[in-house]
Amino acid sequence: MTAASTAENAAPSSEVLAAIDMGSNSFHMVVARLVHGEIRTLEKMGEKVQLGAGLDELNRLTPEAQERGLACLSRFAQRLNGMPPESVQIVGTNALRVARNAREFMERAEEVLGYPVEIIAGREEARLIYLGVSHTLSDDIGRRLVIDIGGGSTEFIIGQRFEPQVLESLHMGCVSFRNRYFPDGKITRRQMDKAITHAEVELLNIRQHFRSVGWQSTVGSSGSIKAIASALATLKISDGTITRAGMQELRKRLVDMGKTEKLGDLGVRSDRQSIFPAGFAILMAAFQSLDIDEMEFADGALREGLLYDIAGRIRHEDVRERTISALQERYHVDQAHGAAVEATAVAAWEQVADTWGLRTLSDEEVLRWACRLHEIGLTISHSQYHKHGAYLLRYSDLPGFSQQFQRDLATLVRGHRRKFSPTIFEGLDPEDSNRLRYLCVLVRLAVLIQHPRNLESPPDLTLHADDNQLVVEFAQGWLDDRPLTLADLENERDYLAKQDFELVIARD
Repeated sequence: MTAASTAENAAPSSEVLAAIDMGSNSFHMVVARLVHGEIRTLEKMGEKVQLGAGLDELNRLTPEAQERGLACLSRFAQRLNGMPPESVQIVGTNALRVARNAREFMERAEEVLGYPVEIIAGREEARLIYLGVSHTLSDDIGRRLVIDIGGGSTEFIIGQRFEPQVLESLHMGCVSFRNRYFPDGKITRRQMDKAITHAEVELLNIRQHFRSVGWQSTVGSSGSIKAIASALATLKISDGTITRAGMQELRKRLVDMGKTEKLGDLGVRSDRQSIFPAGFAILMAAFQSLDIDEMEFADGALREGLLYDIAGRIRHEDVRERTISALQERYHVDQAHGAAVEATAVAAWEQVADTWGLRTLSDEEVLRWACRLHEIGLTISHSQYHKHGAYLLRYSDLPGFSQQFQRDLATLVRGHRRKFSPTIFEGLDPEDSNRLRYLCVLVRLAVLIQHPRNLESPPDLTLHADDNQLVVEFAQGWLDDRPLTLADLENERDYLAKQDFELVIARD
């Protein structure tokens, strides 16, 4: 483990942020202090866990790989102790995206750390990488291309200033390529050519679009790219800038060396030697396919992006709010009606949150956003629109959202109308299933109350909750004036009863 700290470590916990990136090759943690909107690093820690190398032929994390990861996290955990949950973000990337038993590892990781762990999609990883990189560079005019080579995936982003414009994540990384092309530590011309060709084939998916958008500067942001820049400087091929001519010369040198164990002569650390040729092959392919002439290295990466993402939420500049608004616009959602449903659901939630164990910021957020987007599927078809909406939310790239949060959001939209079926909650852990079941009941109730679409304020109602029961007491005469709402609620009572949930409609 490597670590660096300063005297600023004594900063009040409310001003301290922490991010952990559980990558396919390395786990990294950075602790920083937020000062006037800027991030000041207090401590960095990192270990080569090689979680991606621990995937077996069935794409399951081996017990040994899990233990390596958990041992590392246990050391990180001590530094996090006592920090408020809203100041900490912990994410997993490609290895956990593909691992069939990722949930098992995540539960153990959460137990060790004491904080929630989320898996992020490839494009969300790309967005966060760009956010981290852009804050470590000068505020140049023009577009920049950012490339980050990870253990299991490589991210490509074109952006301007702090805004990413094109985001892609390709399923190739230095650990997966090492295992396929350089497993025995030998570097032959044939294997290097095959690795580069493989990466070029992957890049065909994005080559035309990226080149048509264009960029003025290119930046690399991963450990593999840093090691390549360092090797070029050691060989005095360049001053640290990575050029195409330098890459071609380094390619010859690597083949001449023939073995990864000799890479120490280039200044490559022993723990990076086995993956160095694989990372080089991917970067060489990027230079050739995207017609890159030169590249600079930047220290910012995913974990720094996570810190700035946390800082944005603290300053109420949450990218997720922008994502929800963009979805409402793109799919022509009735925003006024969604706001009325949201207000009604939140008024109900405030009365039952403690009883049902829903008193968290995450519970409130998913409830609010599900209400705003519950009709998103109407843009496809009115028939079964709740299912169409759930599919859109589950599988779209939603900036700022983890895969788990998208699943929760999709579950509430899927279950907001018609049958209250157990299939809505299939595949969820019992704890998540119960939580989402209660939230789903609140969304359904709010949708029914606002069914007339007359944008009424939430009615004066009193709720009493039990494990499998909700008593809804309306003000005197309110339901008498709304016979259609009464009929809706009576139908809803029957839907919920089939799943052993009792809805009691009380009238003064």
